[in-house]
Amino acid sequence: MSYKFLDHATDAIIEVTARDLKEAFLVTANAAINLTLDQDKVEEKDQKEFSAQGKDLCYLLFSWLEEITFVLITEGFAVKRIEFDIEKNDGYTIKAKAFGEPLDFAKHNFKVEIKAPTFYDMEIRTNGEVYMRFLLDL
Repeated sequence: MSYKFLDHATDAIIEVTARDLKEAFLVTANAAINLTLDQDKVEEKDQKEFSAQGKDLCYLLFSWLEEITFVLITEGFAVKRIEFDIEKNDGYTIKAKAFGEPLDFAKHNFKVEIKAPTFYDMEIRTNGEVYMRFLLDL
């Protein structure tokens, strides 16, 4: 399970490899969080529930990244850890709980604001292990 940032002049391109879908979505969350702030400096003082839906895995990934960005930036909630389940029905649904505290720019070493995820150059492969690549507009 890992992620890495690929070279891009103005945005963040992230590649993820994981054993399964749940691990891949956890890694994508941690990559987005760590791009924004120092996750290791966050304390688990509060929690927020959120969900993401998608008709397929690409739409689910987009919705997931959009929700994490909303919690971080719009709601100003620094995330230490996320617990979630993925359900597959007509599409996909993730029901999640984020643990953390109110965002403190100095304490959490706020780095960059994520404007939005994009579908540009998004790729998901699920043959054995899971591979994801996505771009975040900064």
